[in-house]
Amino acid sequence: MSNIHNPQSAFTLHNNYKIPCLGYGTWRADEQTAFASVKIAVEMGYRHIDTAAGYKNEAGVGQAVRESGVGRENVFITSKVFNDNRGYKTTLNAFEKTLSELKTDYLDLYLIHWPASAHRFDNWEQINLDTWRAMTELYKAGRIKAIGVSNFKPHHLRALMETEVKPMVNQIEYHPGQTQEETVSFCRENNILVEAWGPLGQGRMLSNPTLAETAAKYGKSTAQLCIKWCLQNGVLPLPKSVTESRIKENSEVFDFEISAEDMKRINEMPYIGGSGNDPDTVDF
Repeated sequence: MSNIHNPQSAFTLHNNYKIPCLGYGTWRADEQTAFASVKIAVEMGYRHIDTAAGYKNEAGVGQAVRESGVGRENVFITSKVFNDNRGYKTTLNAFEKTLSELKTDYLDLYLIHWPASAHRFDNWEQINLDTWRAMTELYKAGRIKAIGVSNFKPHHLRALMETEVKPMVNQIEYHPGQTQEETVSFCRENNILVEAWGPLGQGRMLSNPTLAETAAKYGKSTAQLCIKWCLQNGVLPLPKSVTESRIKENSEVFDFEISAEDMKRINEMPYIGGSGNDPDTVDF
């Protein structure tokens, strides 16, 4: 596992590819906003940028990385195939479009954005397997350095665990009060790194009195506490902010340690602040 005390440290995926331990998320940022904020994030030392075809901002992200002056090989870029492109051929086509938007010739990580689920498709497992077959081919051809999934629960993951190349990452909604223990345990047992989208609960964590009080003990913000809590649980956080001061603040989490007692208290918080998007019931 990584040394979580160093901003340049990385988690090592099960194929030995390294992934910087703090990512920068771009969900809900339009192309122009993504361009401006990713440029700031890279200048401030972030080396892991998370985007998706569904965010419609890949071109802005790619431009920001190119104009940052940091070599492409030093910036870890993730994108995702969206739901309307699941399937074998459609995934291959979606991947080419993503590369042309980003103007890069490879991806560090490519994810299935949401699983096909039984409530919408009788052949949901086959759809996920066909998508995975396309991604596996691209991975074996060296065009993607690592492949994984997003928003998959154990029952979605099981079919993929029988394939030649197993998922390396599962990016899920994860923050205090939303720990998805069953999914996280399954991923740990199968050497799949868990990434946290919405580690600040879309901002809803920031006013939580328990978290605010705990953060104050360490002289840190509630956001910094949530990010560090993810890291100490072995989960890779993808905080998202478009405010320069917050982008900087979110990266300043390597100079303190949350005590075991406080970790336990945060881990046991009741459900709060989730998006309510359940992969088994979403209608998109």
